[in-house]
Amino acid sequence: MKVSVNGLLSCGLACMFLLPTGQALAESAPSTGLSLVPRPLLAQSLVDGFRPGPRLVIDIGGVESIADSANWLAELISAHSGRDVVVSPSPKQGGDIQLLLVSEEAMRDRFAAGGLAPAEKMTEAYSLAVDSDGVVILAADEPGLFYGMTTLWQMLFALNAEASEWPGLLLLDAPEFSWRGLMLDSARHMQSVEFIKQYLDWMSLHKLNMFHWHLTDDQAWRLEIKKYPRLAGIGGYRVPAGEAPRADIDPATGKPRLYGGYYTQDQMREVVSHAKRRYITVVPEIDVPGHATAAIAAYPELGVTGHGVQRVPASWGIFDNVFNLEETTFEFLEDVLSEVVEIFPGPFVHLGGDEVETGQWAGSDRTRERMTELGINDLQSVQNYYVERLQKFLDAHGKRVIGWDEILQSDLPPHSVVMSWRGVEGAIEAAAKGHATVLSPAPTLYLDHIQTTAADAPPGRGGVITVRDIYEFDPLPESLGENRDLVLGLQGNLWTEHVRTESRAAYMTWPRATAIAELGWSAAANRDWDDFAGRLPDAVRRLDRLGVAAADDDQALYRRPLAVAESYSFRREDRELELCSQSIVLALEDDAPLEGERESYLVDIQNPCWIWRNAPMTSLRAIRASVGQLPFNFEIGEAIQNVVVEAAEGEYGSLRVRLGNCDGPVIAETSLATALDNPAATVLPPAEVKLTPDAGASADLCFTFSRNGVDPIWVIDWIELERAAP
Repeated sequence: MKVSVNGLLSCGLACMFLLPTGQALAESAPSTGLSLVPRPLLAQSLVDGFRPGPRLVIDIGGVESIADSANWLAELISAHSGRDVVVSPSPKQGGDIQLLLVSEEAMRDRFAAGGLAPAEKMTEAYSLAVDSDGVVILAADEPGLFYGMTTLWQMLFALNAEASEWPGLLLLDAPEFSWRGLMLDSARHMQSVEFIKQYLDWMSLHKLNMFHWHLTDDQAWRLEIKKYPRLAGIGGYRVPAGEAPRADIDPATGKPRLYGGYYTQDQMREVVSHAKRRYITVVPEIDVPGHATAAIAAYPELGVTGHGVQRVPASWGIFDNVFNLEETTFEFLEDVLSEVVEIFPGPFVHLGGDEVETGQWAGSDRTRERMTELGINDLQSVQNYYVERLQKFLDAHGKRVIGWDEILQSDLPPHSVVMSWRGVEGAIEAAAKGHATVLSPAPTLYLDHIQTTAADAPPGRGGVITVRDIYEFDPLPESLGENRDLVLGLQGNLWTEHVRTESRAAYMTWPRATAIAELGWSAAANRDWDDFAGRLPDAVRRLDRLGVAAADDDQALYRRPLAVAESYSFRREDRELELCSQSIVLALEDDAPLEGERESYLVDIQNPCWIWRNAPMTSLRAIRASVGQLPFNFEIGEAIQNVVVEAAEGEYGSLRVRLGNCDGPVIAETSLATALDNPAATVLPPAEVKLTPDAGASADLCFTFSRNGVDPIWVIDWIELERAAP
């Protein structure tokens, strides 16, 4: 379909639908049947399709700035189809695939002609038509052209690589929200620049456009700051928790080997440049005034007097450490932000502002003195002062502050953005106060939650969050009332305390991020779980072709049946047992071996206790178990007083098995002595079972550990019930 821009703007309704003379919608305009994610606003079949030759030309219509992205999509199309796909930079109005920029008015006319209500600004919107002459993608801006190309790639992927014809197709499409994001935590565990660039690629192919980069926290400071080199040089490294890392001595220093790293400013600019080519905005997060331990370890003068930090910690949770109120500390933070705004040209800087413990301020005479000097009356206002002062600094540099919903306590200017993570309540309050907001609520949009209880699934935060859980989240709850227009969009967060490797980061993100992409792009009236579930397998296949080891959500339905082995035994993995409580549930990775695969264990760290419901008791003679020991590296404040510690009668502690419930009689017990010196999983000696005649054919069994303190946490790998042979 060779057309000119002037012709498109003047030929009336047929061109509004991008239909050449004589072309028509297929009878009854059926759906295309293509597995596109996100689902487009309008997708209809045309009668005539396109028969591509062995060589395809993408004509970018003189829009040279989109050439890099077009070349990348050409490579993807070529890799799938086996065709030679080239990009023509000259505006010659030819080619098999034409990209054309048109006016917003022209795009609005096309949407109106398609029965759609066009937005005043046609930002990121596109139209795509395939007919006997080829493909035409129209948009009023470059992101729209890019998203049209990503849709074309998805469409072609659904076809057989040797397909002789591309189906006739008409698409009109535009996003529901302007903020469609993912957050990647590079502080707890660092990912390579190459992985992050791939992560951005995967995002862009699903029309996700905001990359929130969590770069500082208690456990690491990951960005190079030229004026303060110790921030990265010291703050970027730690010794991991556990006996195995502590025993891993670096011969160069004679001390335990350090783990970590940081991003140079050149590397961060490389990420920003790559994101720009994928039409993604990078939002850096510099967390203040809490989550500051790594920075204080590098520069102790930043902390509250009397609360020194000896090293970057390897514990998870909420630390007491906060930045102090000295003027020199604010000068430090402004110096840091001055370098940050030069590296990251996007409109937003995230200041964190969450989970601030005020105890160190409260106990500090110097802090009280500074509060008086600054006219601050209470501890909450200390935190507010941080946000308000740094907001003014960033205002002067043309940046908008965004922060977690705790910043609502501050006196924010109207253009500040609130990211609601403690449910949706923060978004509701922010919108009521006139602030733009992004929905990112835990647990639904927290991608560190496990996706399945399958035994071979990787570690993560307890509480299963599936693709469907995310898809059925409502980003525009009724409680927003008349303030829905203030919702910029939504974002999924991948915290990485328990996501150590890049492959696991990919696994935990995908395919759940496809649901986030559709929630962010497709209007509510255009979303349906059953329809999405039908498109999801093709989306996973596309991810697999891109090298993404995505989770198979069908695992969420998987439950391994009890199997009777030749030894007359029954075995269950830890995730097939029931936890006795749900206080702080985590799927934790072992700290050993240092190289290779490690076991992971599902446990409530406040109450390490498991139940096997309706365990087979007939002829039960012994119980075998594989157990592990994990460091208690968790900052949980006063909640540590509630950790259940069942006192050991001997020196070593034991695994205890009780009948009926966790207050029932002990029917088996085996010492932990053989496991003490093994930081990885250990198979304990069999424990002889002592049953009463009335035990029954089946009963509940409760498994606990006796121990002499909270550290280490003893955990179950698997339990095996051995029966006497008949």
